[in-house]
Amino acid sequence: MTAAALSVVIVVVFFLALYLLHCYGDLRKQQRLVLLGTLLSWYLCFLIVFILPLDVSTTIYNQCLHYNSSHTPSASHGEQYDQPDSGLAFSQRSSAANVCVKPWSYIPDGVLPVFWRVVYWTSQFLTWLLLPFMQSYARSGAFSILGKVKTALIENAIYYGTYLLIFILLLIYAAVHLKLKLTWTELQTIGIAAANTWGLFLLVLLLGYGLVEIPRSYWLSSSNSFLLAKAYFKVAKLATEKAAAEENLADVMEEVAVINESIRFNHTLRKCVDTILTKCPTRYQEEMGRNVENSRHEHNANTTKSGLIKLHEKVISAVQRHSQTQVEWSLLLDEAFHLEDVAKSQSSPLRVITKSSSSNHLGWVRRFIYTPTVERYWECVFRKTFCRLLAVLLSLLSVAVVWSECTFFSAHPVLSLFAVFVQKAEQHYNYIFIEMVCFASILFMCVCVYSTVFRIRFFNYYHLVPHHQTDAYSLQFSGMLFCRLTPPLCLNFLGLIHMDSVISHQDRIQTSYTSIMGSMQLLPVISDGFYIYYPMLVLLLCIATIYKLGSRCLNLLGFYQYITDNDWTSDLVDEGRELIRRERRMRQKVEDGQNRRLAWRKRYGVQVTSGQGRAGYTELNDNDDSPETETRISVTGEAGNEHEQQTRLLQDNPSDDSLTSRRSTAGRYLSLSPSLTGVFDDV
Repeated sequence: MTAAALSVVIVVVFFLALYLLHCYGDLRKQQRLVLLGTLLSWYLCFLIVFILPLDVSTTIYNQCLHYNSSHTPSASHGEQYDQPDSGLAFSQRSSAANVCVKPWSYIPDGVLPVFWRVVYWTSQFLTWLLLPFMQSYARSGAFSILGKVKTALIENAIYYGTYLLIFILLLIYAAVHLKLKLTWTELQTIGIAAANTWGLFLLVLLLGYGLVEIPRSYWLSSSNSFLLAKAYFKVAKLATEKAAAEENLADVMEEVAVINESIRFNHTLRKCVDTILTKCPTRYQEEMGRNVENSRHEHNANTTKSGLIKLHEKVISAVQRHSQTQVEWSLLLDEAFHLEDVAKSQSSPLRVITKSSSSNHLGWVRRFIYTPTVERYWECVFRKTFCRLLAVLLSLLSVAVVWSECTFFSAHPVLSLFAVFVQKAEQHYNYIFIEMVCFASILFMCVCVYSTVFRIRFFNYYHLVPHHQTDAYSLQFSGMLFCRLTPPLCLNFLGLIHMDSVISHQDRIQTSYTSIMGSMQLLPVISDGFYIYYPMLVLLLCIATIYKLGSRCLNLLGFYQYITDNDWTSDLVDEGRELIRRERRMRQKVEDGQNRRLAWRKRYGVQVTSGQGRAGYTELNDNDDSPETETRISVTGEAGNEHEQQTRLLQDNPSDDSLTSRRSTAGRYLSLSPSLTGVFDDV
């Protein structure tokens, strides 16, 4: 049963990480090394969360064996005095095993220490070496693999050289003032302590936001009017970003057009220009191809390869931002239309939600299970109650976490709620309850932290976007954050349940996970100071999040966030409502035109084919060049040649000589980077 449980957890966690990567990344078009590094980092972090409760139950069982064997009388009968030492020890272990109940998920000794070492050090290798290198490699505008590798090495040498210098200075300080003998084991412990300290510093910030925002978001989402007003607000903000992205793309395409006309086909830099052209949208490529034949420009002597590399980076960034805003715009419009339909159905006597626009891409779930009637009852009757009950439950968990973070250092009496639950279950050998409490607690903390990672937005550098629209840089950055946040989160959780003797100061057997961290008492400033008192700041961060101090500060800086009692919010909501009305009229016009053409064909029996002349006009769309049409094409990916073009965008060129001179075939880069907005999406 032990091997089966461990194997099931390992397989389930792998498919969970793969599913999330599929939702945010593009498995078919992203670079394989990027996908592998991100998947491995997510997978290892999720494994720690799922395996740690099994480690806790196994440690409690070993502690029970140790306690009962050490407190068993050495001789309850006279003949036991004649037994040898080995027989006496075996007798004590047997009697202890009879008293202690073996957990169903017991993992034999020696398995978990090896497992944790592999998981921990692999995740640290990813977060500090491989993923930073791949980030610089993915963002490089060089035209060959060697050039990208060189750029990545230079950037990481500068960045991590600073970290290394600071670490060496702190190491010298510890050796001189703390009088430490810097052996290899102690160096490992100091390195782990430094990484966990940095991770705990960031962990408390993200946890304080998630503990408040997640319950509040579910409570507010029970109101359809709130969701609709927030959707209007997002539409107004995204319209500005969309216009800026289109303008930026047009400016960059002008630069590319000038370079394309000035550098002729026999020039040595022509292959680099051809590579840049493959990253441009198709309509710009066709226009440049027509203009270059009629061009009479002379060669630009100021053009250099370094300048083309910078232009290459600008093209990739501009195309990514433009495509991302187009996709987000289409999805946000669908969400706003759905919320408006729900609002109208709430006051309608009909028992179905009347859709304002028909959809031809309904899955089997919506056709047979989530029918319009079921949807109406869920949206108008049950969703409000369900969301509020869930919000109350999550609020109670948040209060329990905050209370435990502020009192977990007290071992006598035990004030941490999670420690109370675990110790009560330990007295009755209820290992299933222990694992359920540990798993639910650590899962809730991870959701609070990870959801903040998924929603956070660092200007134009990092933003995780669903529907396969996240770029390689953001995927790798999220993997780095997960690997840096998960180990200190697990150590903090072990402190909450008093399973870390460094914090609780109890004579207990250490968990296998704690044993690989070494003795944190080597640095008393960290073990007795920072680890104890810094998590208490989560209370102040929760209070700041309740009053939305971060959102108000961002509003003052010009990064507008949704706040109900703000004048800027009201103006943007009104603007978004008008934009939705305009887009609804445009969609209705397109749908009416399609219905008229369909009725015309049915009435007169006009057989329309691509080769007919007079009847060919019936295949024309009234709004074929509209942004909505282009967005739907980019979302569904139905155009046959776009798949090849998008794949070519993510392929590396082994060298400059391997480039071909074909300039007419290119593609659209759908792995997108975040646009320039605030630090948080909803804060």
